[in-house]
Amino acid sequence: MNSFIKKFFKNLSFAFIANLLSIVISTVLILIVPKFVSILDYGYWQLYIFYCSFISYMSFGLTDGAYLRYGGYRYKDLHKPVFVSQYWFLVLLNVFINFSLATFYALNFTDPNKSIVVFLTCLSGVLVVPRSLIVFMLQSTNRIKEYSITIILERVIYFILVILFLLFGIDEFQFLIISDVIGKLCSVIYACLISKELVFGKFESIKKSINEIWINISVGSKLLIANFASLLIIGIVRFFIESQWSIETFGKVSLALSISNMFMLFINSIGLILFPTLRRTSNDKLPVIYETMRTMIMVSLLGLLILYFPANIIFSSWLPQYAESFIYMVLLFPMCIFESKTQMLTNTYLKTLRKEKLMLLINLLTVVLSLGLTFINVFLIKNLNLTVLSITILLAFRSIIAELYIEKTLKIKVKVDIILEVLMTVVFISISWYFPNYVASFVYMIAYLVYLFVKKNDLSFLLKSIKAVLNSK
Repeated sequence: MNSFIKKFFKNLSFAFIANLLSIVISTVLILIVPKFVSILDYGYWQLYIFYCSFISYMSFGLTDGAYLRYGGYRYKDLHKPVFVSQYWFLVLLNVFINFSLATFYALNFTDPNKSIVVFLTCLSGVLVVPRSLIVFMLQSTNRIKEYSITIILERVIYFILVILFLLFGIDEFQFLIISDVIGKLCSVIYACLISKELVFGKFESIKKSINEIWINISVGSKLLIANFASLLIIGIVRFFIESQWSIETFGKVSLALSISNMFMLFINSIGLILFPTLRRTSNDKLPVIYETMRTMIMVSLLGLLILYFPANIIFSSWLPQYAESFIYMVLLFPMCIFESKTQMLTNTYLKTLRKEKLMLLINLLTVVLSLGLTFINVFLIKNLNLTVLSITILLAFRSIIAELYIEKTLKIKVKVDIILEVLMTVVFISISWYFPNYVASFVYMIAYLVYLFVKKNDLSFLLKSIKAVLNSK
């Protein structure tokens, strides 16, 4: 147990640096970009980011399958020629798909700004999909340091270029997107260099390559569809906001989502470290690890909601033209609780237990619910606030369903904890919506202290576990 935690925290330190830097960069960009570009340009920039979240799924499950099958392997034990074949297969496949998509859009649609967004999105797809094979192998073989540098490089170059463009008065959305594409290109070059055996080595035979590609797609397709369905949960809501309201409204909602996602960046890094480590852990230790990690994560996440109140003051003062965004943020900020727990803990455990099919079923069920709620809120009630709130409701639903299965499988008890977390979320949204900022912050602090008191036994066990690790040699 001690060796598990020591290795975990060693890798966490690398991921911490990468994610801390991502948080800093995201925070600065969230503060700076909306201040200096028009709401229209910001909307198109966010539309590009939205489209990129879909184009990255053009591996058809190949990279996901490799991640699942080789999770826990050591890098030196990988059969490199198999990965060389798969990497270049992904390059050729994505050049064809993305060129076709860009050409189709240019021939059938007349909005020049959206055409630019689509073209640059497709260019990003050619870069990031083949890179995902390398990135997943770095994660699955626990080369977290190299993975972290890959992410840092992309984000730093992107950040520097955006700032330079703004300093020179270049504030069109096209240049913001080009900055991102250049950052991705540089990270691809770095990833290929540090994993050159997976890119530039000897090719496997055609027969074995096709067989390996087929196996990986067969294994990974369930996880890919599950992840894609996960993306659709929020994506459906965002798509209808963009189509039924305006690109400016889409940008304002996206800003609220960006601020909420910003607070999840560091915490979500735990999941990518936890998966390969758990794959090397005996099944009898999984329940106690789950309960310990759950306590640490949820106490942190519920405490994180307190940051909404100073963030609301800071962002409202700095970006008064986005006043609507901070109304939406009240409804969206609690999604950090459920989405972070899902990504860090429940999905990580489901992948470790090889329950990709269950992940797929849960996500598909939530997608159906997303379609139903969005249809009601957009076309029948025609209420934007309820449409935005549905994002948090949907993510809470998915998180709870998945965790109830984990509870049954690991024979642990989490129902009371789930009820407490839902109550804390309802308290947060209600007081933040109806009361002034200073009153709401005080009431939530009281509620959080009551929560800590109720959880005192679990916290005591967690502190003893951490102390035991720190005192061990």
